[in-house]
Amino acid sequence: MCLSIPARVDRIDGHMAVCTVGESSYEASLEMLNMSEIQVGDYVLIHTGFALQKLDEEEALETLKTFEEFRNLNKDLDIEEQQHNTRIT
Repeated sequence: MCLSIPARVDRIDGHMAVCTVGESSYEASLEMLNMSEIQVGDYVLIHTGFALQKLDEEEALETLKTFEEFRNLNKDLDIEEQQHNTRIT
């Protein structure tokens, strides 16, 4: 399964952009997009080093919120599993 992530464009240098998701930064090629439509502060969907499409900021933030909810759920499940395993041993 492949996953693309919404990221904020922080810097544009020619055909490349530095994009941020949370505390992580990624380089992404803008060559698949109409580069004249992409500006610093915009959100793009990135996958394997390429910006695939420009996103509406509201849509991007909602998707990132969902990712955070999954991350928190995963942490909770890990804690529950650890507690269960501790009771068994």
